[in-house]
Amino acid sequence: MKSVTERRRSGVLVHPTSFPGGPIGTLGDEAFGFVDWLKEAGQGLWQLLPLVAVNEGGSPYSGISAMAGNTLLLDAKRLADDGLVDADEDAGDTERVDFAAAWLRADDLIRRAHEAFRAGRVPALRKEFAAYQKKNAYWLDDYALFRALRAAQGSPWTRWEPAVRARKPSALTKARREHADEVERHAFGQFLFDRQWSALRSHAHAAGVAIVGDIPIFVSHDSADVWAHPELFSLDEAGEPTVVSGVPPDYFSETGQRWGNPLYRWDVMERNGFRWWTERFRRTLEMVDLARIDHFRGFESYWEVPGEEETALNGEWKPGPGSRLFAAVVKELGPLPLIAEDLGIITPEVDALREELGMPGMRVLQFAFGDDDENPHLPANYEPNTVAYTGTHDNDTSLGWYRAASEEHRAGLRRLTDAQERAVHWGMMEVVFRSPAALAVVPLQDVLGLGSEHRMNTPGTPEGNWGWRFRAGDLTPALAERLNKLTHATGRLHAEQ
Repeated sequence: MKSVTERRRSGVLVHPTSFPGGPIGTLGDEAFGFVDWLKEAGQGLWQLLPLVAVNEGGSPYSGISAMAGNTLLLDAKRLADDGLVDADEDAGDTERVDFAAAWLRADDLIRRAHEAFRAGRVPALRKEFAAYQKKNAYWLDDYALFRALRAAQGSPWTRWEPAVRARKPSALTKARREHADEVERHAFGQFLFDRQWSALRSHAHAAGVAIVGDIPIFVSHDSADVWAHPELFSLDEAGEPTVVSGVPPDYFSETGQRWGNPLYRWDVMERNGFRWWTERFRRTLEMVDLARIDHFRGFESYWEVPGEEETALNGEWKPGPGSRLFAAVVKELGPLPLIAEDLGIITPEVDALREELGMPGMRVLQFAFGDDDENPHLPANYEPNTVAYTGTHDNDTSLGWYRAASEEHRAGLRRLTDAQERAVHWGMMEVVFRSPAALAVVPLQDVLGLGSEHRMNTPGTPEGNWGWRFRAGDLTPALAERLNKLTHATGRLHAEQ
C-alpha cells in the first residue's frame, strides 16, 4: 500500500450534502468557501462520505451505483456559467437536507442542461463528453441504462420484464434504442458531476488540502452493479439475495445490524482477477487522494445473514478474500493510498491483514473509556500509523456523547483533559490532535460545538439520517484562527501554511 501517514496532518469530516444553500449542499460556492476556510484553519485533509449516486433515502452507504457520482450535488450556478442552463433564483435554505426536493431539482437541472447540449449551445463539450463516455464505458453504459429503466419501470430491477432483468442481449439492445435519450441524459449527468467535482478537487489541491474519500464494502441490492453483474453476488434465480450483509451485536445494537446488502461470490470474483473491484478502486481514486475502506474487517471475514432473517443475530462468520484482492488491484493500479476502518469486533487475524497491507487503522476517542488500560482507542495506545478521531459520522457529536456519558466515562476523559462541559469538544479535539497518530480528523459538528440533535447518522435506525446541515456564517474567521492555533501547537500545520 502507499503510505498516507508519512507526516502529521489534521482535517475535518463533513459531507458536501451538509453545505448550506437550497434543499441540499452542492459543489458550488459554499463548497469552494469551505475549502478556503480549511486552508485558513491550517487543515490538510477534508474527509467526506461516499460520493456515489444515492437512492431516494439518501444514504451514501446504500448507493444505486458503486461507481456513479451523486448528481444531487450539482450546482446550478456553475451550470449557468457553462451556458447549459439559465440562472436559477436562489431556492433558499432548508434546515435539513430535503432529499425529495433535491431529486426533483437535480432531474430538472440535468434535463435542461442535456437539452441545451443537444441543441448545440456549448459545442466545445461534445468532444469532451464523447471521451468521457469512452473512458468510463465499463460502468457508465450499464448505469445510464439502469437509471432509464428504473424510472420507466418504477420498481426495483428484480421486477422488470424478465428478459431485461436477465440481461438478454436482444432485450438490452431494444431497451437502449427505446430509451436512447434518457440513457444519454443520465450519462451526461455523470459527465457534469465529474466536471464540477474535478474543479472543486483542483481548488482543494491549490489550497494544500487532500481529499479523503470513502469506499463502502457493500453495494445496494437495487443497484446498477448487482443488475449488471449478478454472477458476482449471492442471488437466487429471481435475483433476490440468498444471504445478506450485517454485523453481530455490538456497541450500536443488541441484535446486531442487518444491513441487507447482497454478499459477494468471492470465488467468482477471484476467477476473473477481481476486475469489478479493480475498476471500483480506479474510479474512486480518480476522485479522491486517499480513501477509507468501510468495514475493512469484512475482507478478512464477514458476517453472513440468511436472507430471510429479520435481524443479524443468526448469522455466521465466513472467510473473505484477504490480501489476494488487494494484490490483484495493486498489480493493476499500483500502490493504493488507503485507510482501514477497523472498528467493531476486530480479531488478531484482521489486525494481521491490515498490518500485512501496511494500512493505518482508525481510533475513536469516544470508544476509549472503561476499565481496560489496553483499549486500543486510548490515546496512550495509538501508533503513529493511525488515524485518530473524536468520533465518526456514525457517532454522536462529542458534546452529545459527553452529556449522555456515564460518570465513569466522564472521569476517564477528565484524566486526559481538564476542559469543562461547554468546551469539552475542544478538549477532545486537542487530545486527538496531540496524540501520536499521524492523522487526526474531527467531524465539523465538533468544531462547531454542536449537540446530539446534529449527528449525521444513528446506526440501526432507518429514518432521520444523512440530513444534517450547517448554516451559512457558521465557519467564521475566529473559528478558523482557533483551529489553526491548535493545529500549529500540535505539530500538524502544513509547512507551506
